[in-house]
Amino acid sequence: MARQVTRGPLGSKPVTAPSEPIVPDSEHRGLIARLPQLPRDLAMLARFDRPIGWWLLFWPCAWGVWLTGAGLRLELVAWLLVGAIAMRGAGCVYNDIVDADLDRQVARTASRPVASGRVSRKLAWAWLLALCLVGLVVLLQLRAEAQIVALASLALVAAYPFMKRITWWPQAWLGLVFTWGLPVGWTALRWDHWEVLAAMYAGAVCWVIGYDTIYALQDREDDALVGIRSSALRMGRRVKGGVGVFYGLAVALWALGFWWLRPDWVALLTLLPAAAHLAWQIMTLDPVDGANPLARFRANRTTGLLVAVACFVVGNA
Repeated sequence: MARQVTRGPLGSKPVTAPSEPIVPDSEHRGLIARLPQLPRDLAMLARFDRPIGWWLLFWPCAWGVWLTGAGLRLELVAWLLVGAIAMRGAGCVYNDIVDADLDRQVARTASRPVASGRVSRKLAWAWLLALCLVGLVVLLQLRAEAQIVALASLALVAAYPFMKRITWWPQAWLGLVFTWGLPVGWTALRWDHWEVLAAMYAGAVCWVIGYDTIYALQDREDDALVGIRSSALRMGRRVKGGVGVFYGLAVALWALGFWWLRPDWVALLTLLPAAAHLAWQIMTLDPVDGANPLARFRANRTTGLLVAVACFVVGNA
């Protein structure tokens, strides 16, 4: 795709702009589009206009709860959903504060509220604190063991925005962060079968590496120009095969976790819908079409649901 260079906002460094329309970073439709400018910017800063992020953060939480065999536990699951929305928002605000200078150099992210200057860093920090207070309320609903596990993720979260500067695999670090809800959900109800939890968590990390590599395909050219590293750039032309490897590892590790919890071949069949959905993503992925990777990335909301159903069946049947 041919690109041209334009000046970034507020006299920043040049922004590379595609000759074809880019997929917008934020799509403020519906209720968010009707908000006044400042509330709309704060909502966009927390990515409330893009719910796919909190769905992807939430589903591993549900996996952990439902695989324990404790039943639906809808109250706990609802609290974890609230926590996923709040903490995903907090993570996005923190990421935008840290990455503001880089975001100004990438066409898809240059209009973000902090990068564009519409929201000051001071206000962004205040908004981050407010979201964290919501997360604290959720934390207090959990038993002590789960609270300790949840708090242990803070160091991983704080380090994530810097990973793209020092490693070609920031997606692996995101995997550690974005699937932490799985051990939180598990330890909220039980404190045993660590081998099951380890296999499920490792599989979830591989899943995140796969889908976030797909997401990173949108920014490969810009990332290369401004020095941002990603697994999409590292894999190069082998990206479809690379994503396939990580998705395959995810399914294999989930199957191992299921087997250790319930050594029954029938239990493994519950993963077939999720495996088929991941295979469809790979087969239909077009790395050079900006809209295609975004659609395949968003499709992982369905993958998370399918694995959640499998976890409930295996844990509670």
